[in-house]
Amino acid sequence: MKFTVERDVLSEAVNWTARTVPTRPSVPILAGVRMEAADGVLTLSSFDYEISMRSEIPATVDVVGEALVSGRLLASIAKSLPNQPVQFTLEGPKMSLDCGTSHFTLATMSVDEYPPLPVMPEVRGTIDAQVFAQAIAQVSVAASSDDTIPLLTGVRMEIEDDTITLLGTDRYRLAMREFKWEPAQPGISTALLVKARVLGDVAKSMTSGGSVELAFDTEAAGAANSLIGFVSGSKRTTSTLMDGDYPPVRRLFPDDAQIQAVVDRHELVEAVKRVSLVAEQRTSVRLGFEDGQVNLEAGTDDNAQASEVVAATVEGGSLTTAFNPRFLEGGLGVIDTSHVRFSFIDAAKPAVITGQKDESGNQDDSFKYLIMPIRFGI
Repeated sequence: MKFTVERDVLSEAVNWTARTVPTRPSVPILAGVRMEAADGVLTLSSFDYEISMRSEIPATVDVVGEALVSGRLLASIAKSLPNQPVQFTLEGPKMSLDCGTSHFTLATMSVDEYPPLPVMPEVRGTIDAQVFAQAIAQVSVAASSDDTIPLLTGVRMEIEDDTITLLGTDRYRLAMREFKWEPAQPGISTALLVKARVLGDVAKSMTSGGSVELAFDTEAAGAANSLIGFVSGSKRTTSTLMDGDYPPVRRLFPDDAQIQAVVDRHELVEAVKRVSLVAEQRTSVRLGFEDGQVNLEAGTDDNAQASEVVAATVEGGSLTTAFNPRFLEGGLGVIDTSHVRFSFIDAAKPAVITGQKDESGNQDDSFKYLIMPIRFGI
């Protein structure tokens, strides 16, 4: 086995493929990334029995072959190499790597012992890559990172004909994004629970202007070991779906609002960042909405304090509430419009944040971010 690849292309592909390589694999062979060189293509793949990743990049192949090397080590080496072509040569149980004056020798593992990648399910349709990447970022920010409640580390994907809705929550905030896709056939109606980190890795595989193929077995959705798959250009990912009943979170979004406020998103984000500098861990940033402005405050009488005023258009009366500053920044940070709209029933109930193109324009309901006051949980 002997081939040559460009350094930047190799580094990006290896680092993406190695994302699924476990830090402490239950089986040592799973620490590897499989390399297959043939027909002008280097194929890199990884699999941990739940998630598989495969990437193809162009290569000058002198001798076809395959090898299995440490994925994390190869990723670290690839990032550190000079910007010159990289030559790999398999010599017995060792893989040599040469780039400029740099030389590495890597131990290989048995390719025959490496598990085969799952078969990709049937492709059910395509999604605009840019839209999908944005939707993933918007919803994943609210998904839980607490493995003690595994169900909430997933994102619920609801598919009804030509509309996909993503939902994520950690009990203290809830994000929902709705967008269109192109199903291969009409009438699809299903719900899938996907690991949030898998969707994050899928988003990193996408190229702007392209599309993503979405694959799943409609009959097996929700069944044990059922798969979902994504294909974006030369990268493909499969993952087992999560088991369990996701909570009925849609009903948490109120049908109406008593008080609404429109604020410049950038100005509010910067103000929240500044005043939250004095907010100690587990303390809140207080927001007072009144005619023409929102007053931000943080800190206590015994410690540092901060306050700032941001212009706002407020309708329906005044209101004072408080939020976890990290959760508030997280929601504001994934909205791409110039303004945001806060909708309240009252100060003790959750607020719903949506985007708005300008101060007087219509709100964009395709993304909704519900955030609880600091003292409450979903």
